[in-house]
Amino acid sequence: MTVWAAAFAVFVWLVGVPTSDPVTAFGWLWLATIAWRNYLPWREHLLFLRDWGPVVLLLVFYNVSRGAADKLFDPHVLPLIHADEAMFGWLTDGKVPTVWLQEHLYDANHVPWWEVVTTLVYISHFLTVPTVAVVLWVRNRAVSYRFIRRWITLSLAGLVTYFLYPAAPPWWASLYGYLPDHVERFSSRGLDVLGLHGAGNTLNALQVHQSNPVAAMPSLHTAYAMMAVAFFLPMVRKRWWPLLLAYPLAMTFTLVYTGEHYVIDVFVGWLYVAGVFALVGLAERWWAGRTKLSG
Repeated sequence: MTVWAAAFAVFVWLVGVPTSDPVTAFGWLWLATIAWRNYLPWREHLLFLRDWGPVVLLLVFYNVSRGAADKLFDPHVLPLIHADEAMFGWLTDGKVPTVWLQEHLYDANHVPWWEVVTTLVYISHFLTVPTVAVVLWVRNRAVSYRFIRRWITLSLAGLVTYFLYPAAPPWWASLYGYLPDHVERFSSRGLDVLGLHGAGNTLNALQVHQSNPVAAMPSLHTAYAMMAVAFFLPMVRKRWWPLLLAYPLAMTFTLVYTGEHYVIDVFVGWLYVAGVFALVGLAERWWAGRTKLSG
């Protein structure tokens, strides 16, 4: 594991966090499972490819399709702005929360410590859910399959929405004049403070060239964060819930502050999580009952 950690650190330093390529991400996770259970024969390690190959292919399809999801309809812009103004205008002098936060916290000439935190929280989106899924797979296959079903269903629900309802984030609305106030997009700026300039450049390039700029509704960043936490809430004591829920809340602040999402995107993302959990849970109970009857 020490060798794996050192190799991964060098990879991140030189190339960056594998944020958009599920093949690379799961390649590193596969190597981690091999390092952690190096005493097992190779046929056991190859089971990873059997179980995770279809998942990786689905995620590759999701990434490719998501980049083309802005080709059917014009993006929705003003409804998102009006929703945030209606919800929070009384607190932010009539402005959307993104503009208000940047006016009070953002400094173009200085990177404060909290932007290092927000950058790490933002990047965690690309690793948290796959890592949780693989750890569960190592420890309990049945539980990992439950987690994966919710993950894939949530991703596909978000993808369909991106095609049917393209929605522009705050930085896009500002760029094209829909917001009267300027909004910066700086979700990776904290990497410069950590000396990971290459990683920051890689993430910026991916945001510009490979992502869908109008895939704001729902926010799958916060939906994934909430899903990763909500899945475990029934398994832990309630006194630990605030600690777990701090993660999706931190992701929410990060995305709103850095111009990536409106708050309404976050709320809709959480509704998607609730809907997916209800739908998949119902399907699992139906399948269990059907299997029991046929047995």
